[in-house]
Amino acid sequence: MDIEVIKKLIRKYQPGHTSFVARAAKTRAYYKNETDIMFPPLEEEREKKEKPLRNADNRIPFNFHGLLVNQKASYMFTAPPLFDLGNKNANKALVKFLGDKYPKICKDLCIEASNCTVGWLHMWHDEKGTWKYAAVPAEQVIPVWSDNLEKELLGVFRTYPNIDEETGDTYIIYEYWNETECAAYWLKAGDELDQLLPYQMFFVDQALCDYSESYMHGVGEVPFFPFFNNNIDTDDLKNIKPLIDTYCKVFSGFVNDLEDIQEVIFVLTNYGGADLGQFLRDLKDYKAIQIESDGDGDHSGVSTLTIELPVDAREKLLEITRKCIFEQGMGIDPDPQNFGNSSGVALQFLYSLLEQKAGLQETEFKLSFGRFIRCICRLNNIQIKDDTIVQTWTRTSVKNDQELSQIASQSKGVVSDETIVAHHPWVEDPEKEMELLKAQEENSMGELSDMFPKAGDGQNLIRAVMSDVLLEKASGRNVQSW
Repeated sequence: MDIEVIKKLIRKYQPGHTSFVARAAKTRAYYKNETDIMFPPLEEEREKKEKPLRNADNRIPFNFHGLLVNQKASYMFTAPPLFDLGNKNANKALVKFLGDKYPKICKDLCIEASNCTVGWLHMWHDEKGTWKYAAVPAEQVIPVWSDNLEKELLGVFRTYPNIDEETGDTYIIYEYWNETECAAYWLKAGDELDQLLPYQMFFVDQALCDYSESYMHGVGEVPFFPFFNNNIDTDDLKNIKPLIDTYCKVFSGFVNDLEDIQEVIFVLTNYGGADLGQFLRDLKDYKAIQIESDGDGDHSGVSTLTIELPVDAREKLLEITRKCIFEQGMGIDPDPQNFGNSSGVALQFLYSLLEQKAGLQETEFKLSFGRFIRCICRLNNIQIKDDTIVQTWTRTSVKNDQELSQIASQSKGVVSDETIVAHHPWVEDPEKEMELLKAQEENSMGELSDMFPKAGDGQNLIRAVMSDVLLEKASGRNVQSW
């Protein structure tokens, strides 16, 4: 690949990526509860020195952003999406390839997209020719998009620092991936882009221990898959950052005021002592001080200053700000009073904002998962029936199990038994549960056959009755034993 073309692409896209990295760093800091309250500006430090009555300096962050992001990730991906390729063998092969790390990858992509507007999934093969996939930090990816309406991904720069083991110098690595090959380049940290050089980092010949600056990756497309947070390319912090800063500032100021007023302020009138230090020492040692009076009209003495704090106003402001954070952040306030013994309708209303936010991300993620799964199937010779991938997404939320059990019980004869079992609150694997029900039915039929050895219509009737009994038990209805 022409190195001069690579330099032009870097010059074009690097400035915008620098701004992206700065925004992502701020969002990640808030996700880790490192809010701006922890890092005051210089003007605030100067004002503090000019306020003699201000001694306390508590800075208390609140991790509302981390709570909302984790809440969405758990809501959407505690049960990760399932894919139906139209064939059981194909489905098993896909599940085997995705492996045990698939649920974690889903949550990582959700958190990445929520913090950085986009999460990236990368696919490659190792020295043994085994295909691998992993999430890549968004700060390392510089995408090159087409200008057409389809907005096709033409290529991707993966850039990251690396330390030379021989010299100890830090180098910036640029891997450029297009639909056919990957080429690597490196640049010493602090050098100009004109000094960019090819970097032989790919192991191509095991016998000769030969390395090359490029190799044919064999994916057939750009092996990077973007997972966008929403349709407007924004992170989850943007709408709530001013509210979080306000909450942290008001709460920290409240704590500082409470701490400062615990120190008694003495008011000395016509005090004739040596100095204030002597006054405090006498008060500490003798629990008393001596004040000379000039007569009845003299107001000399010692008093204390009491400071009244606007408690109610601050409590109201904190309450309103907290409510706005969860409204603007489209999440659920975990305050226990919001739940209680709520009905299914009430819980559904409580989750309405979170569901809207999750729905926007799901729409974007479905497109990316579709492209990713098709790529996996093509590389592993897994057949997709009619080129159709059915995606099943499951939400994880607080539910009224009693209400759902009653609905399942009342649905018998209206919907199929498989549907009833699939929506029962106690069932995690509907397919396995149906197999257990079938085995249970067969065992029960065997017992009845021993009790009634004659075959015929009566046997068929018993079979039908037992089938109904087992399904009623599975759906949660009380069945009278006979």
